[in-house]
Amino acid sequence: MIDSATQSALTKLRSSEEIRLRCGELLAIGERGDLAHFDVCTDRLDAVAQKVANVTRSRYADLKVPIHSRWRHFEVSGINRWNMLVCNISPLERARIALDVVVPSVLLDAGAGHKWKYQETQTGLNFSRSEGLAIATFEMFTQGAFSANPNQPLRTDATILKTFSTEKLEHYMQVRSNNLLPGLEGRAHLLRSLGDVLCERKELFGESPRMGNLINYFIETMPNPNAQFVLELLLDLLSSIWPERIMLNDTNLGDVWRHSAIRRTDETDMLVPFHKLTQWLTYSLIEPLKEAGIVLKNPESLTGLAEYRNGGLFLDLDVLVPRDTDAYKNHYQQNDELVVEWRALTLALLEKLVPLVHRELGCSESELPLAAILEGGTWATGRLVATENRPSGDPPIKVISNGTLF
Repeated sequence: MIDSATQSALTKLRSSEEIRLRCGELLAIGERGDLAHFDVCTDRLDAVAQKVANVTRSRYADLKVPIHSRWRHFEVSGINRWNMLVCNISPLERARIALDVVVPSVLLDAGAGHKWKYQETQTGLNFSRSEGLAIATFEMFTQGAFSANPNQPLRTDATILKTFSTEKLEHYMQVRSNNLLPGLEGRAHLLRSLGDVLCERKELFGESPRMGNLINYFIETMPNPNAQFVLELLLDLLSSIWPERIMLNDTNLGDVWRHSAIRRTDETDMLVPFHKLTQWLTYSLIEPLKEAGIVLKNPESLTGLAEYRNGGLFLDLDVLVPRDTDAYKNHYQQNDELVVEWRALTLALLEKLVPLVHRELGCSESELPLAAILEGGTWATGRLVATENRPSGDPPIKVISNGTLF
């Protein structure tokens, strides 16, 4: 049983408003020149906005930019794999299948490094990084890797997830001695833990727990949910699956980390929340929910994503400058304060960047919300400048991955 103080802390740390607040505090400290790890040069944001606007125009000339979600990666090389898969299936079942595929796919997408590649069975095309992980997980799903019923391969069932081995994941990800994928054990752990969650919450996932049955819950209880409600629901459901995280009275906080400059007088002292993968999952549920006639309200309440493409953008274009001259040579753990500071500044700088991009493109927030700017956008520009600066295309700061964060 969670006591009231812990519940209050959890509610606060799971709020997108609180994410903005605490990351904004670190940016304000940085603008005063008082951070331990980075100098902040916000006067260079205009140049970043111009570059992001140019990349956005080059990718979406009509400025009809979709939101940044997992579904964009399923469409790589101009192939709409999703429509091809479910073209003859009813809308409601399409929505269930969409949740079945997108949830494990998002959870398994936490950085692939520059060495790993995946060859798509259907096309023979080779993909790497996020696109490679997307196509690999999509093919896993279509081949029935998550289904307990051989006659219904397009399912994600708890009984299969609960026993998903690292070796099985290694096989589906085409891992070999010359094609290594970091964090395999961590990723397999997430799948097994997700299976446990489905079994524990049968009121949401059914007596024969299936990921896609969450659609039934929304239809029956909240046909037009608020984005913050969906985020908090997912954070509650997934809180126990994350390895090597901060615990608060036996409750896993997830993507929440310590920074000494964020002071509070309650149990949230020195804690900075991000919830990167869960927020990206929330963005990625917008389209599946729409399949079932469910409109996600107020998606603009979600924040940007504290990951290395957006963060690398600000480093490579000199908005952020490490104070340690060896920062680009070192390898960091995900809980190192430098990494926490970098991620927090990334989120806060994205907030400042959005209106500047609107100005460059001559459009409004309603025409190009944050989620579209991420897609258009900052993520693509971050990858572009990384490739321009480093042959490998790796982020400028090296974070040791266990396959569950970035």
